[in-house]
Amino acid sequence: MGPTHVSETPEAHAARNSPRSHAPGPTRTLRTLARILGRLRDAGPVPAVALVAVRLMERLVTPVTAVALATLVGALTGAGDGGTVITAALLPLAFLALVMLAGHLGDAAAEPLEYLVASRIDGAHRDRVAQMVRAPSEVGRLEAPETQALIRQVRADPEHGVETTPGDGTTAAVRVAAGLAGVAVTCAVLASFVWWLVPIVLVPALVTVVLRYRLAVTGAATWVSAIGGEQHVDVWRRANVSASEGKDIRVFGLRDWMVDRMQSRLREANAPLWRHWEHRLRVEWLMSILVLVGLIPAYLLVTQGALVGTATVATQTAVLAAGATLFQLLGNGWDLYQLAGAGRDLRATDRLAARIGRADPVPAQRAGAPGASIGEVRFEGVGFRYPGSERMVVEDVDLTVRPGELLAIVGLNGAGKSTLIKLLCGLHRPTHGRITVDGTDLSALDSGQWRARLSVIFQEFDRYPLSVRENVALGRGGSGTVDEDLEHVARTSGLADVVAGLPAGWDTPLSRGRSGGVDLSGGQWQQVALARALYGIRTGARFLVADEPTAHLDVRTEFRLFERLMDQRDGAGIVLISHRLSTVRRADRIVLLDGGRITEEGTHAELMALRGTYAELFEMQAARFRSGGASDEGGGDRA
Repeated sequence: MGPTHVSETPEAHAARNSPRSHAPGPTRTLRTLARILGRLRDAGPVPAVALVAVRLMERLVTPVTAVALATLVGALTGAGDGGTVITAALLPLAFLALVMLAGHLGDAAAEPLEYLVASRIDGAHRDRVAQMVRAPSEVGRLEAPETQALIRQVRADPEHGVETTPGDGTTAAVRVAAGLAGVAVTCAVLASFVWWLVPIVLVPALVTVVLRYRLAVTGAATWVSAIGGEQHVDVWRRANVSASEGKDIRVFGLRDWMVDRMQSRLREANAPLWRHWEHRLRVEWLMSILVLVGLIPAYLLVTQGALVGTATVATQTAVLAAGATLFQLLGNGWDLYQLAGAGRDLRATDRLAARIGRADPVPAQRAGAPGASIGEVRFEGVGFRYPGSERMVVEDVDLTVRPGELLAIVGLNGAGKSTLIKLLCGLHRPTHGRITVDGTDLSALDSGQWRARLSVIFQEFDRYPLSVRENVALGRGGSGTVDEDLEHVARTSGLADVVAGLPAGWDTPLSRGRSGGVDLSGGQWQQVALARALYGIRTGARFLVADEPTAHLDVRTEFRLFERLMDQRDGAGIVLISHRLSTVRRADRIVLLDGGRITEEGTHAELMALRGTYAELFEMQAARFRSGGASDEGGGDRA
């Protein structure tokens, strides 16, 4: 029984991503800060320690500067004549100069260190996400819109100025943590002069930082809510710079329409984010007032004390220098925004891991790898529906796939043929029923080693901007190639003539975006894909699974290809999906899939004698060929 997928409702998604759903409390904030700082281990011990030391030194410069200034002022006010002033001020001036020099050195070293640390943390994060996404043996978990939104959020590859990454958040967390240490020292400095000034200045400062952090959390949540709309915009962005879609855009005059569509989506997706930043600018005035509420009384009280003699000018200087910087040390709005965004990204990473990292149902007996020689593959009462859908795509399918046999699966569009192939590859798990390999449940086999026994051409095959050699070698995981094997599959697939006409032969890049590269036609690309699958058979796979492998080829080329394929399949079994029934007539067995069910099965002759749906479809295609409805020499009489 396959895993049950419960789609998240829009209301639940909105509630989870609303600002209130993650309102920060003190305990949670500290936990988030500690967790983000834990990412420093990804940067390596030397850069991490160096960054912490530099930022700590930089933040401690502020309160120490206040002490140095107070010492200097005290020395100057307590000195007598000119010579005594110079002597008294010499050491305090040297101390102040050293403190300021340390601050400048810290500033100079901090930026490159932060870049190094953030780059390493983001790189490690991207590696973890990539491994996480590769882990599921099934693709269904990756297809859900919620999963795609999470992947976009945690990819650590910003495209906009408001996006944050774990690396950004970690460097911001270092600044905030170092700032807290600076605040503690600053409060100690203030208390050593006038203790009652500490709560007068500190309380408004803490209120300010709480407001800033809440705004930062709201901003991070608002950005996440815009991701769904941004995904739609990404479609148009990619199309705008794509050579493939570029043909349609120019021929059909879609440029203005596409730009308008993109701009409309952008405005719709980002409107809440823009409103948030407008609100934030207004709130900044309130926080400015809070700064004045804390500083003005402190300054007035200390100044009055200096005038009446209850406080010294040195005390006044220390309070003036330390009080203003207390607000800065608690973190600016951007630091807190990056901190909140990184915390949200880490929580989103946890949710992504939970969505795609759920353990598969463990069978009662776990088997190892399939044997080098695979026997029968059986579909036993197999049914399947896609997650979030109630419609059964495949229903109660009983089918045997035999080694060395050419099995053709035919049917109208939407009959479930491609889904059957995905089930055979283990990319989806049956909703009910089971698939067995030599009597062992497919779910009990190691998925990677099972797929190593398969060589597959999907209907929508990928076109990689690599050389011809590399494109074909992907049929065996991109491993090293043997020229004899390449030439063999090139002859069988009809690719040999294509390679002979390329400027650099097998080493020609198949992309005009690469130096010396070329573009192939659709039919030529299909020959590359077929050669890729045949290379897998040549190097150890035992089943060739082909979903419409010749849809872009003319009938004559297709006929010749299948002649060669029948004669040179090296003992491998072939599962073939094709709409051209003239192609499959030589198959050892033909299965007709209709509405997700197998309705007819047999050889071509047996199905024609049955006079059922297969015979009707075959006659329709044959009549179209005879009347010239399909273009190719000899296509009609072969049908």
